[in-house]
Amino acid sequence: MTPVEYIVVIAAAVLLVVVVHAGLKPRVAWRVLPVLLAAFAVRLAVHVLLMRSGLGYGGDNYSYEARALGIVELWHRNGVHYVTSDELGSVYGVAVPCHVFALVMYLCGGKAPLACTAVVASLGCGLCVVLYRFARLLGADERAAFRLLVLTAFLPGFLLHTSDMFKDGFNAFLVVTCLGLAVSNLRRFDPLKVAALGPLLWALWNVRPYMVFMCSLPLLAGAVRVKHALSGRSLVIFAVVLIPVLVLLQGFDQGLDQDGGPLGTMQAQLDRGQSQHTRLANAEGGSGVVFDDGGNAWSDLGPKLAYTLLSPFPWASGSMALQLGKIDTLLWYWLLFCAAQGARHLWRHDRRTLLILMLFLVPASIAYATTMSNIGLIFRQRIPIVMVTSLLSAIAWSRTRPYAGPPEERATDPEAPGSLIRGT
Repeated sequence: MTPVEYIVVIAAAVLLVVVVHAGLKPRVAWRVLPVLLAAFAVRLAVHVLLMRSGLGYGGDNYSYEARALGIVELWHRNGVHYVTSDELGSVYGVAVPCHVFALVMYLCGGKAPLACTAVVASLGCGLCVVLYRFARLLGADERAAFRLLVLTAFLPGFLLHTSDMFKDGFNAFLVVTCLGLAVSNLRRFDPLKVAALGPLLWALWNVRPYMVFMCSLPLLAGAVRVKHALSGRSLVIFAVVLIPVLVLLQGFDQGLDQDGGPLGTMQAQLDRGQSQHTRLANAEGGSGVVFDDGGNAWSDLGPKLAYTLLSPFPWASGSMALQLGKIDTLLWYWLLFCAAQGARHLWRHDRRTLLILMLFLVPASIAYATTMSNIGLIFRQRIPIVMVTSLLSAIAWSRTRPYAGPPEERATDPEAPGSLIRGT
């Protein structure tokens, strides 16, 4: 390791401290900071002792490292600039994490897996702060939000996938932040929040492009401030807004080359993920699953949903990594049980917020179910689903019930002033 790599690790830890103090009240920040610094250190330890020492898990992390090295080579030849897929085709859809890793490597003068992991770990711990704010925004009390923060910080699956150069931490952070801004707009509409979605969605497009479409319905629902969610009038208003947006997107697509627009890209990715060839290829290996669906991705949807949301099952055999994943899955079962109670409470008191969350959870679960073919892969892909569902669990854990009307009529709490970002 070079001295610069140690400096990057320290800088990532300092950045985490700044995020905690900027995002939380001082009293809460001093309680949260030791937890997240410990979670940050555990991620670095997992990286050194397990991920890069023969655990035998991963593969994508090395792929992103290789792509980042390709960017660094282009920078050495042509100067530092944003490398598009025209220059390096392998960065398409993953440009943001690859450029972040490339910048770290460029500063360190070569491969710097620990420094890159420190950046990912800092981002993962920063997501815990966002989840705390989001839970308070939904009405969870301080105790429940803190429990959610601690659980997320050390959730085995999330911890593992933010302990190396994976993109799952980037994906989860951007998805949860976008949904948080949508809910925040229900509490207090602010054009700045809408403007902030632009760079967030651009970044998400360059991490996992299809996640932009999974977030689009919740974001649109957050912008349309109907009085009663799930009523006939609200559905009409939502449709009136949605249809012109779809028409504009379709027209934009037709004005570009084939599969060049956003809808064309989404359809191409969905077709590729649902194709029998892709699913059979992903099913190779110890954690692969093959369904008797006759090649139709929409057949046997019930069993596919079960595998998408509930695997690995306690009785399943497989590799050591899959067996360890069962610990995470058992926690996930408990979160699902608590989330059902939280969803029931939101149904009674705040259906609009519940609508935004469900507009992400239901389509995302179904879309992933149609591509389900590998337990290890879906274990990583459903991390944003786990994060959003856990917010409902925090509501169930709350001892106090602050609901006294629709979001904009509530007496605001000092820790939940109507915004995902403190001070706005």
